[in-house]
Amino acid sequence: MEHDKYYKERFHVQKNLIQTLAPLMEVHEIVEKVREELRRIIPNAMEICILLLDPKADQYTSPLQCALYETPVNCQSCKRERSAVKKAIEQKKAVVISQSQPIQRLDKSLVAVGPEYAMPVFVEKRVLAIISVVIQPLTRYTRRDFFIIRDFADILGTIILNAKQQWEMTQEKIRISRMLTNLSPFVPESVRHMVDKNPELLTREKERKDVSVLFLDLEGYTKLSASLPEIKVNAIIERMFSSFVDPIHRSHGDINETAGDGLMIIFKNHDAKSNAINAVKAAFEIMDRNRDLNQSLESDMPPIDVNIGINSGSALVGMTRFEGSLDTRMTYTATGSVTNIAARLSDYARGGDILIGEETEKMIQGLWPVHGLGLVHLKGIKDALPVFSLLKT
Repeated sequence: MEHDKYYKERFHVQKNLIQTLAPLMEVHEIVEKVREELRRIIPNAMEICILLLDPKADQYTSPLQCALYETPVNCQSCKRERSAVKKAIEQKKAVVISQSQPIQRLDKSLVAVGPEYAMPVFVEKRVLAIISVVIQPLTRYTRRDFFIIRDFADILGTIILNAKQQWEMTQEKIRISRMLTNLSPFVPESVRHMVDKNPELLTREKERKDVSVLFLDLEGYTKLSASLPEIKVNAIIERMFSSFVDPIHRSHGDINETAGDGLMIIFKNHDAKSNAINAVKAAFEIMDRNRDLNQSLESDMPPIDVNIGINSGSALVGMTRFEGSLDTRMTYTATGSVTNIAARLSDYARGGDILIGEETEKMIQGLWPVHGLGLVHLKGIKDALPVFSLLKT
């Protein structure tokens, strides 16, 4: 009966921990909650710390403060050199030291501690962190303590890694947003200004219109970022995108979204055929501008290709809410399969190509050479679609 009760307790402890951590996104909140739970479950614990071994940990989390000191002390510094922790890192396994050295405070006074336990937190056989538990003198760990700490370590690794990855994604979005700040004068009027002039936009339903949507993204951006300083990459990308603005506006396109290393442009102000023709005109001129810029780059720099996808058809045009990890905002855009397919065509393009969908191809017949690529399975699109290239033979 006692055996059954023990495993039931472990199950409920794990379930409670997962429910507690589920809504948390910040690493420091996660490790603090884990410490609180372990303190509650191991009543003879003098202190519990979670030491992150990632050298960049201080960029995305705040260190815990050790309770063994009269004044707050960073756990990362006071526990990192402890014998149990060092052995756990070296041996990649749990370590118990029954006769642990006292803790020396900043004023040189000593705090007697009991046995010390260090449990590695693994992610794919890599030690991500260490759970350090120090209990009171003349006490000992129970078998239950060991299993519960191990359970916590198993859960903690994946959650910390996910939280770190979420932080990295957010930082990348912030970086890209800052990089594209100079594009703000070129995009359509801000939603706030639009609403000031036309308050009914907030409540007006979207209207169905014939549009052509152009997506472009930069191939070689990742390689460029890895080989050059960030400030230099930013300058090149801003210069490149800025050179695209005039061709887009001349062709009556609206830069609707700046997303990462790409742009979304909508052509919606004319009839369906004119919108398609304008989108293709803009695409060819963008390619010309890109070719000129690549020729002006330093000889040791890799070229940056622009891949473009264009699709035409009926879409819902109006106010749309975008919710992301940074904020929630409203924008004026075209939604539906027309937009989705244009984005997928851009993703599928390689080596500086212009790919168009079937409806766009029909509307520009006889105006430019078009090369059929046959039926293509685009990512996220259930059925294969006819795809055409304006550049590749």
